[in-house]
Amino acid sequence: LRVANTLVLGAAQVHRHMQTMRARQAIFARTGGTHAAALFDAEGTLLALAEDLGRHNALDKVIGHCLLHGVPSAGGCVLLSGRVSLEMVTKAARAGIELVAAVSAPSSMAIDAARRVGITLCGFVRGDRLTAFCHPERLRG
Repeated sequence: LRVANTLVLGAAQVHRHMQTMRARQAIFARTGGTHAAALFDAEGTLLALAEDLGRHNALDKVIGHCLLHGVPSAGGCVLLSGRVSLEMVTKAARAGIELVAAVSAPSSMAIDAARRVGITLCGFVRGDRLTAFCHPERLRG
């Protein structure tokens, strides 16, 4: 399995997506206790957002929303509020997502998997900084 290579984003756009996700985390704003996932298309349109106690569940809800409503996830990017695991990269790859970006760190297994399947994997998306762990060619600036 390998994702397509159609997405190109500016680093500033990744930060805007993270801000958009954070601003729409209504449950987190009230409780401080949920994770979120948000899927954006190549044009920057928010396609799906979900919150859950579990970071895996938030991603599952976003991908499930796309499947149930016929919203194409391929070629998009997903933003995550927590750490990135191998399983999350695998789910993103199956959905054709080309870029995964998170507030926190990816595991070493997540990095290896993203490298193999062609996903751009970014961690530590905070302030105006991010770390691209693999396939940085999708990022400008």
